[in-house]
Amino acid sequence: MSSMQTASGGFVPVQSSPPGAPRTVTILGSTGSVGTQTVDLLRADPKGGEPRFRVRALVGGRNAALLAAQAIELGAERAVISDPEQEPALRAALEGHRVEIASGRAAVIEAASLQADWTMAAITGAIGLAPTLAAIRRGGAVALANKEALVCAGDVMLRAVRDAGATLLPVDSEHNAIFQSLADGNRGAVEKIVLTASGGPFRTSTLAEMAAATPEKALRHPVWSMGAKISIDSATMMNKGLEVIEAARLFSLDESAIGVLVHPQSVIHGLVFYSDGSVMAQLGAPDMRIPIAHALAWPERMQTSSPRLDLAQIAALDFAELDLERFPAMKLAREALRAGGGAPTILNAANEISVEAFLQRRIGFLDIAGTVGRVLDRMGPRRAADLDDIVSLDEAARAETEQLVAARAA
Repeated sequence: MSSMQTASGGFVPVQSSPPGAPRTVTILGSTGSVGTQTVDLLRADPKGGEPRFRVRALVGGRNAALLAAQAIELGAERAVISDPEQEPALRAALEGHRVEIASGRAAVIEAASLQADWTMAAITGAIGLAPTLAAIRRGGAVALANKEALVCAGDVMLRAVRDAGATLLPVDSEHNAIFQSLADGNRGAVEKIVLTASGGPFRTSTLAEMAAATPEKALRHPVWSMGAKISIDSATMMNKGLEVIEAARLFSLDESAIGVLVHPQSVIHGLVFYSDGSVMAQLGAPDMRIPIAHALAWPERMQTSSPRLDLAQIAALDFAELDLERFPAMKLAREALRAGGGAPTILNAANEISVEAFLQRRIGFLDIAGTVGRVLDRMGPRRAADLDDIVSLDEAARAETEQLVAARAA
């Protein structure tokens, strides 16, 4: 039984240590999209009374000024910047403040290992795997916003969760919606789940229009405000494919029991179909602060300033099947999930390199999924039994993808 199944059936609530004290928090990726929205919620912690949260560590990428401002405002004990070249700027910005400062990969993992009741894992991409695993192995609750880590190292991560007695709390809006819809704990009566997708910027575009798409157009998401990589994944629908793999890991479901529907209003984020014919759905404005707040306060709830739904004004909710001809990334993700082993690791690595190449204008938009498919075909089935296997396979898939991209750009 996975941690998520247990959590949905009455898992022991996340406790502060000692009881009654503020919940201690670490944010991995505090300067990114999910990280800054997590900071927004912590910023709203009522002043003047007993604080609900205390920040142990903030980990950022390269934005030293923003990281320093967050650390000062939230009273963080430690600020870590992953790019060592930015450490002098961070030290200058924090001069006179009692904040521990560090930089580099080892410091990031050390910060993730600090004792904390709750950790936001929001470092995008496979680079977030090691810090996320470090937080899991420490125990406590880990709010998972880095879907790539679970995609490329699902078995390793879930084994670490079991060994450490940790709790995974999903932050992706779709998985958080499923989590909320499983709140009655009647897991055995679930027939299937459905994740929704807005359809992205090319929901109604032709293949010809998609072939000519520029990075600027692909980054223009009609509903969500996200980072560049996730925005491109949403445009290709690879984001939804990775979410299918993540859902299979989190909820111990076969690929065939996980559906996807295009829902342009992005009001319903996930649905659970039960054996008695009931369907439970979670609704909310397309605002990431809602699922973040749910994970941050779980098993309680907290006030947010997110927009409230006006269903009379929305009036209609539309749904459609996903067109796999225009969005083949979904087909690739499902094939990788069924293949198992190292296939999801290869898929994720090839996609990360292909997205980067598209943003650099080295390949076209439709070449992203095309390149990923060719890498999967060329590398074939691979073993991924432990973290060493996964790291080696990730590196090999990235090298293979780079070769294909270079050959295409030549």
